[in-house]
Amino acid sequence: MTDMLTAPRHVLSAAPASRRAVVSGVVAGPLFLAAGLAQGFARDGFDFTRNAISQLALGEAGWIQTASFVLTGALLIAGATALRRTLRGGPGGTWGPALVGVFAVSFWIAGAFPADAGAGFPAGAPEETVMSGHGAVHMFGGMTGYLALCAAFVVLARPLAARGLRGWAVASRVVPVVVLAGFTASAASVLAFTAGAGLGLLWLSAVTARLADR
Repeated sequence: MTDMLTAPRHVLSAAPASRRAVVSGVVAGPLFLAAGLAQGFARDGFDFTRNAISQLALGEAGWIQTASFVLTGALLIAGATALRRTLRGGPGGTWGPALVGVFAVSFWIAGAFPADAGAGFPAGAPEETVMSGHGAVHMFGGMTGYLALCAAFVVLARPLAARGLRGWAVASRVVPVVVLAGFTASAASVLAFTAGAGLGLLWLSAVTARLADR
């Protein structure tokens, strides 16, 4: 009798936690981009056509961007947990959330190992960027994270298709191509890199929200 009375309370307490995890995964990307845009326009010497958002972690106010990396990683981990609960036992239920988790960890790596100064930022930095050890780890972590994200989109196309969301499934296979194209063009244009990374973050938010809308 006692078990029967306590079980409903347990079920009710679990639902809000799941909803919070979904919301965390949905807001992670837009919040990170909004914070980066606000800092980029406010910081002296920062130029979106020459500098990557990661460089905002440098200088006196760099702690703000570092905190943004850490917070975004935590929100994405929660989002990966929400995807795992939503997709458990179905197509993409194992690898999709796992790959999103790898993407989340890459933000913590970015926060722990800052990018190198260069292209005139922070103020007084040389134009040429000299690769350091922490800069190399930062770059490798980011590359690994976004490759994992692109793979996650391909995997998550399966549950989207299984739910009859054919257009979403096709888009989830096309977005990785656009993201990788932006990364490839980064040598010629930092904006291309930023646009590709931003698209990946925003599409992850959209897919998380769509799959959680059962």
